[in-house]
Formats: sequence, C-alpha cells, structure tokens
Amino acid sequence: MSAKKPSTTATWTDPDEAPELDEAFFKNAHPYKGTQLKPRGRPKAAVTKVPVKLRLDADVLSALRASGEGWQTRINDSLRASLKLAGRV
Repeated sequence: MSAKKPSTTATWTDPDEAPELDEAFFKNAHPYKGTQLKPRGRPKAAVTKVPVKLRLDADVLSALRASGEGWQTRINDSLRASLKLAGRV
C-alpha cells in the first residue's frame, strides 16, 4: 500500500505578496468579442460525424492505417462514393 504524499507548500505565504488584480488583468481574463463572451475550445463543426463501432478484417484495417493519417476520412469518402455509384445518395 502506498503512503500518503505530503502536500506541496504554497509559493508565497504572505497574501500581500500576491499579484495585484488591476483593470488590465480583468480585461484579459476572459476572451470577449465586443460585449459577448467568446466560447473556449474548438469551434463547432457545421457537419458532425457519428462515432460507430465497425468490424473489419485485420489485413484491411492494417492496409488502411498504413496509408497514413486521414485513413478514417478516406474510408468515409470511399463509402460515400460507393453509395453514389449504387444510386443511394
């Protein structure tokens, strides 16, 4: 069983040593566009994809992965092209 690790010490002990929170700090604390708060993170995609579990033969999967990055997108494009040939999309 592992022992409980000691807590780390604070970088300062006197609250007067804390950096001053001036107007510039609060202005830059959150990204705003005008008066609107900008959302953080990756922007939402116009077209989203649905995660699925798909069983493929090992040799097919290894060949696709060996083709480099973007192999999942290439699978999607191939499936879409085969559906168009079949007249289903």
